[in-house]
Amino acid sequence: MRVAMIGTGYVGLVSGACFADFGHQVICVDQDAGKIAALKRGEMPIYEPGLEDLVAANVSAKRLSFTTELKTSVAGADAVFIAVGTPSRRGDGHADLTFVYAAAREIAAALDGFTIVVTKSTVPVGTGDEVESIIRSARPDAKFAVVSNPEFLREGAAIQDFKHPDRIVVGTDEAHARERMAELYRPLYLNAAPIVYTDRRTAELIKYAANAFLATKITFINEIADLCEQVGADVQQVARGIGLDNRIGGKFLHAGPGYGGSCFPKDTTALIKTGQDHAAPLRIIETVAAVNDTRKRAMARKVAAALGGSARGKTVAVLGLTFKPNTDDMREAPSIPLITALHDMGAKVSAYDPAGMEQAKQVLPGVTYCENPYACAKGADALVIVTEWEEFRALDLGQLKSMMAQPIIVDLRNIYRPEEMTKLGFVYRSVGRPENPT
Repeated sequence: MRVAMIGTGYVGLVSGACFADFGHQVICVDQDAGKIAALKRGEMPIYEPGLEDLVAANVSAKRLSFTTELKTSVAGADAVFIAVGTPSRRGDGHADLTFVYAAAREIAAALDGFTIVVTKSTVPVGTGDEVESIIRSARPDAKFAVVSNPEFLREGAAIQDFKHPDRIVVGTDEAHARERMAELYRPLYLNAAPIVYTDRRTAELIKYAANAFLATKITFINEIADLCEQVGADVQQVARGIGLDNRIGGKFLHAGPGYGGSCFPKDTTALIKTGQDHAAPLRIIETVAAVNDTRKRAMARKVAAALGGSARGKTVAVLGLTFKPNTDDMREAPSIPLITALHDMGAKVSAYDPAGMEQAKQVLPGVTYCENPYACAKGADALVIVTEWEEFRALDLGQLKSMMAQPIIVDLRNIYRPEEMTKLGFVYRSVGRPENPT
C-alpha cells in the first residue's frame, strides 16, 4: 500500500520506517525543511536504538522517502497518517490540537480517490469527529474515512513494540476502512498480534486510559516505597510479592523518582481535563498526577538528607538525565526538578548522560556536563543515579569511591544492593529499602 506519514517526530518516523519495512511504499512529510534535509542525509532527529539502520535500509530499498510536499504525497496515498505533536496547551493543560487540525485542512485539499485518514497522534475523545468535519466541510466531494489508530510505542524499544505489539487498536465503523487497516498490518499476522476493532471514540479513549493506568501503577509503588522506608520494609520484595499475582503483574512496579517523558504527564493531564469537561471527574488520576509532581520535587530533599541535611556548597554528580534509558528525550524528566532544586539549595551539579546531554543543555543551564561517569563523579560530595542506563549498572565502584570527595551514593533506581554498597564503605541511600541492611 501507499502510505503518507504526516509528521516525522518520534511516532511518525518510527511508524513510517516500520511500515516501509513491512513492504509498503511510505513517504514521510514534514514542514521542517531542515529536518527533512537531515533525514535525506541519514541523520536521525531522535535517538532510538536501531532506527538509523532501519531507515537507511528502507531508503536504500526505495520503500521510504522524505519530503516537505504534502499535497502530492497525500494525493498518491491509500492511507494518510496524522502523526503530529499534541503537547499540553499552555494555560489549561488540554491537549493542543492545533497541528492535528492544520494537518486535516491540508489533507482535505489534497485528497484524490478513496483514502483512509488515520489519526496516530494521541488525541482526546472526539478529535476524530472534528477531523472528519474539517475534511467534509472543505471537500464535500471527497471519498474518505477517518480512523483512530493510537500508538503504544515505548521510547527505547519502539521498533520492537511496533513489530511485536501487544495489540493493534483500530477505531472505525466503516467496513472498507477496516479492510484497508487489516491490509496495512497484515505482515503482523504471523505474530498473532490481536487487532481490536472499536468505534472511533473508544479507540481514542483506550490510549489515554492505558497511559493513565500505567502512571497509576508507578505512583502506587512509589507511595508504597515511602511507607517501606518508614517501616523498614523492602519495596523491591513487596513489588515482587504482589507482581506475581497475575491480576496485577510485575511491570511498572519499579519504585523511583516519578514518571516523566512525552506521554504520561501530558496524557494524564489531558484525560483529567476531558473528565472535567464532561462532568465525570477522574479523582484517582488527579491524585496520581499531583503525587507524581510532588515526588519529583522531593528527590532533592533525599539527596540533601544523605549529605547530612544540607546541600549548600556541595558538589552533586548526577548520572542519567533523560526520563528513561535508550532515548535522548528530556521531556518532563525527573532530573529537571531534581537539578533545579539542588541549585536552589546552593549545590553545584555535574552531570553525565549517554545520549541526552545536548537536549539537557537546553533546559538545564548552570550544569557542568561531563564526558563519562567517572569525570562526573570526580570531587563530588554525592553521586545520584537518576536514569538506569545499562552502563550505570556495572560501574567500577572502587574507582568511583577513590575519586569522590565523600562516598555518598543516592540510587533513585535501586540498581545496586544495599548490603554490598555498605561493605564497600559507601553511604548508600535508595528508594523504599532499609538504609542499614543486615
